[in-house]
Amino acid sequence: MKVNMSVLNWLNKARMHQNTGKAPIYVRVTVQGKRAELSTGKSILPEQWIVNAGRMKGSSEEARTINHFLDTVSVRLHKIFEDINEEGGLVTSDEIKQRYLGHQKKTNSLIMLFEQHNDLMKGQIGRGFSEGTWMRYVITMKHLKDYLKTAYKAEDIAIEKLNYGFISGLEYYLKVKKSIGHNTAMKYLKNVKKIVLLARKYQWIDHDPFINFKVTQMEVNKDYLTMDEITAIREKEFSIDRLAHVRDVFIFCCFTGLSYSDVLNLTTKDIHVGLDGENWIVINRKKTGVQSNIPLLPEAMKLIDRYKNSLLSEVNGKLFPVASNQKMNAYLKEIGDVCGINKKMTFHMARHTFATTITLSNGVSMETVGSMLGHKNLKTTQIYAKVVQDKVSREMKQLKAILNG
Repeated sequence: MKVNMSVLNWLNKARMHQNTGKAPIYVRVTVQGKRAELSTGKSILPEQWIVNAGRMKGSSEEARTINHFLDTVSVRLHKIFEDINEEGGLVTSDEIKQRYLGHQKKTNSLIMLFEQHNDLMKGQIGRGFSEGTWMRYVITMKHLKDYLKTAYKAEDIAIEKLNYGFISGLEYYLKVKKSIGHNTAMKYLKNVKKIVLLARKYQWIDHDPFINFKVTQMEVNKDYLTMDEITAIREKEFSIDRLAHVRDVFIFCCFTGLSYSDVLNLTTKDIHVGLDGENWIVINRKKTGVQSNIPLLPEAMKLIDRYKNSLLSEVNGKLFPVASNQKMNAYLKEIGDVCGINKKMTFHMARHTFATTITLSNGVSMETVGSMLGHKNLKTTQIYAKVVQDKVSREMKQLKAILNG
């Protein structure tokens, strides 16, 4: 990604000299929104300064000398910026300042690179990255900082000091000290591995600390609802409106496969009439940016019709009233308890239910299911096929009947 730098000359009136009335001229270097400021050692009267131009007024000898000096500073700063780029180094405003002042080049460090990566990713939310993906890297960096403080009594660590011991120690810290599950810990380590790979691309490190470390995932059965459980929730009468609303949104997602973030942003503009004359949801998934094309089943259409005249739809075009993900999960736990469902109810279970009970179990091909779910590859969809025991049981019964003549 292209990194830009801006240089601004400004008069620091907060440091105005009481005797002379002059204020010092400062230079502000900005890279990717991060600033660093340095004094030029020059001072002038405030009325002599042109704010928009960042220069001294007039054509006096003093004005020519100061303006020439400011031009020279700008040229030097841009040259430093170009030098760092040519070296393949990480460009930051502070690094440019340090080099200008003649200080020794800073050691390339893990947290510094992580922060730069996260800042760049934040700027690309909605342009290839979701906010959720960015947040996972933010959380990873928080755990990394905690690990450094606990194990190394440090705020940061030089990239070249990373080794297998550091990585395995981080794994132990996440899983034992922080009580984080194996798969989640592996996801955090995978994020760290991406930053290390970035450092190798910058040629800051000539070895791979992950070379003898395997980032593995344990196979986990994705919980889902059976048709009987769906029916129990769907037909339950709720006297509390908030539970009824959460139930309706959840059931809608059971019949469409939408995730929380997708249904949260779903509007009337996302409903289209397809070539078959039926209503379809056509969206770009919030998480992956991959397009999902989902034909609306009758149960889903009933719920859309139920809420089409609601105040929410009239105000912002949203199809459903959707609370925060945390509240939705809390209310779903209540719904599960009331309906006698002995499973850990989460909103994402609706997506699993669509993939298993609603589609794969009823003979919908894996390719079609993957397309509706917005998966980038079939391998992701295949995870659901492993848990469709009901379908396997039915097909084996059919096979037994054939073999028995």
